[in-house]
Amino acid sequence: MKVSKICCIGAGYVGGPTMAVIADKNRDIQVTVVDINKDRIAAWNDEDLNNLPVFEPGLDEVVGRARGKNLFFSTEVDKAIDEAHMIFISVNTPTKTYGKGKNMAADLKYVELCARQIASVAKTDKIVVEKSTLPVRTAEAIKTILYNTGNGVNFQILSNPEFLAEGTAITDLEHADRVLIGGDETPEGQEAIQALVDIYAAWLPKERILTTNVWSSELSKLTANAFLAQRVSSINAISELCEATGANVNEVARAIGMDSRIGPKFLKASVGFGGSCFQKDILNLVYIAKSLGLEAVADYWEQVIIMNDHQKIRFAEKIVSTLFNTVSGKKIAFLGWAFKKDTNDTRESAAIYVADRLIDEQAQICVFDPKVSSKQMIDDLNYLQSRDRKSNQNHLNVVGDPYEACKDAHAIAILTEWDEFKEYDWQRIYENMNKPAFVFDGRMILDGEKMKEIGFKYYVIGSEY
Repeated sequence: MKVSKICCIGAGYVGGPTMAVIADKNRDIQVTVVDINKDRIAAWNDEDLNNLPVFEPGLDEVVGRARGKNLFFSTEVDKAIDEAHMIFISVNTPTKTYGKGKNMAADLKYVELCARQIASVAKTDKIVVEKSTLPVRTAEAIKTILYNTGNGVNFQILSNPEFLAEGTAITDLEHADRVLIGGDETPEGQEAIQALVDIYAAWLPKERILTTNVWSSELSKLTANAFLAQRVSSINAISELCEATGANVNEVARAIGMDSRIGPKFLKASVGFGGSCFQKDILNLVYIAKSLGLEAVADYWEQVIIMNDHQKIRFAEKIVSTLFNTVSGKKIAFLGWAFKKDTNDTRESAAIYVADRLIDEQAQICVFDPKVSSKQMIDDLNYLQSRDRKSNQNHLNVVGDPYEACKDAHAIAILTEWDEFKEYDWQRIYENMNKPAFVFDGRMILDGEKMKEIGFKYYVIGSEY
């Protein structure tokens, strides 16, 4: 089957960049990204490519090459569904905040709404591709909806999980380690798989395009994120041991990372992992295990989350104890709010939870992040529902200049590893801070010896500093 028109439902961090690269590499395919959020679509269509709603290095160039030619962003969802041969579902699947599976299971209401809309609109056969991160057997539920509320149309359901790291998403798409496609083992299912294989084969070697059954594909995504998060929590657990014994976690990580069985990746200690995937996917894995009565499996993976939460709390408590056991009324400068560098995504960012803890102690937080808006930061704190919006606004000040953020501060907390932080005039920052001037480096990006030479009281995760 030759696909000439693609529709992607969802114009967020996955749908937008993925479809931009697919369109850029397949100029004979018309790709339309749709979303009911008018402001988001308007931002994707903004003439100034610096105003795209998703910040990813290189994304503006890819969008600039394809937009208006074979890449389109629209709010006309029904029209795009009707015309498409292949439909990607790339909507949000947050952790449930209500009912059965609260705080653990994935909330699939947006996926179900998409399936019902596709079923009601489609008049011709369609290939429907799961792009959102979903629990195992979701494809079966989608298939049931499509075949029981549709118009006699034939659907093939594929699982094509994303393995993107925010901040490097375009590179991850253009030079993917692997693309995973799961589908039915029927002749029709294999034909649908091949149609998607052909799209990715436009730029990727075919040996990097793996095909499986649907269930293996869905579970592979959850498992991959769980394994990566496990490594982060493991090294963070060792960081606390290093601080207590005088070891240096960087030296430990380097030593074990040279073991070819372990490798060096994801062994950098920090204040904790964030982002939309790791915590959500592990909780989903825990919920699946509990649902199947696999309590030992569930307990094992849940400990990864417990360790990550502990690291964030420990970091905040370190700030309080070091500042003479009180931060009430003290200005604490935050450098960084995004969960990692080179993205404006703040979902599950460690900065949110550290700020929340310090605001409980009546600290005055002043934040600088080069890509995150003040509205987003307040929304992040309000989502925790720890206190009323007015109180959050009174304790959180967002500025557009890092030197202003640090001026008259009692301490600086580095919570995102933006490269530009290394280039700041730290002597100037020191001279304009309250003394003693403390820096708590939660992302291990500064030179501790140089910071101490300037005069800072410098603390970093996992070492004697």
